[in-house]
Amino acid sequence: MHTDPGAIADLTAAAAAESSEVAADGSKAGYRAGKTLRIRVELARQLRRRRTQLVLGFLVLLPFILVVAFEVGQSQENRRSGGFVDLATASGVNFVILTLFVSGSFLLPMIVALFFGDTIASEASWSSLKYLLAAPVPRHRLLRQKALASGLLSVFAMVLLPAVALGVGVLWYGAGEAVSPTGEAASFGTGVYGLALAVVYISIHLFWLAGLALYLSVSTDAPLGAVGGAVLASILSQILDQITALEGLRDYLPTHYALAWVDLLSTDVDWSQMARGAFSALAFGAFFMLLAARKFARKDITS
Repeated sequence: MHTDPGAIADLTAAAAAESSEVAADGSKAGYRAGKTLRIRVELARQLRRRRTQLVLGFLVLLPFILVVAFEVGQSQENRRSGGFVDLATASGVNFVILTLFVSGSFLLPMIVALFFGDTIASEASWSSLKYLLAAPVPRHRLLRQKALASGLLSVFAMVLLPAVALGVGVLWYGAGEAVSPTGEAASFGTGVYGLALAVVYISIHLFWLAGLALYLSVSTDAPLGAVGGAVLASILSQILDQITALEGLRDYLPTHYALAWVDLLSTDVDWSQMARGAFSALAFGAFFMLLAARKFARKDITS
């Protein structure tokens, strides 16, 4: 076999220049775990993925689809009574309320499950997880950075949808008063403020699903299994919540307080349901996050 003498000389010089000093903790001198897998790098990687671009693109497109549906249908402009669907064209704020109402039970949970459930499992399915850990990126940091990136993308998605819907709604239906199904009306500014609080609550409420999806993501090498498992758990919880025979047991279901943000539409806001919902979501989410961290720290990484 012919070997290039020049190449051998270059490799020898590079090896000689390489520092072999070891720090007190046993790592190579100059190595800083805190500089590995920076959050901006992970966010850039996730934003370049086709599934992220498709999800964000669909969120931008959804309000326009709803407007077309109302234009094709028999909606009555400036209607002041009825349910969420009937009031959707009363003002731009009401249009956003409808958008959140129709997307809150499946679309938004699915997006959160996608971002969190796909994060570790996808690396394992690509057989790149072991190389990330061999870089070396500490396991706890890898999981934390992945979770932070997924959380930022999820929050961005939940802000993007109502923001686009508000712009579309104001353009088509005007910046009039926000009308609730109970007949109460609020100014445009008050309505937008209530919507902002609703988005904050929805983000907190879906923390339980983020924790579950992350736990499933570190438990399997199949991204579809992690995402699908989290979505199915959400659907099952919603189904059980409709069974009145369970009575008080339904209060302990993670989706029981999913629509508590509707109380923000009232003039006299009742915060009790949202407080219970936030506490429930944080408790479930913290439990699943701790399980995910424990399992990932002890898992034998082979892929």
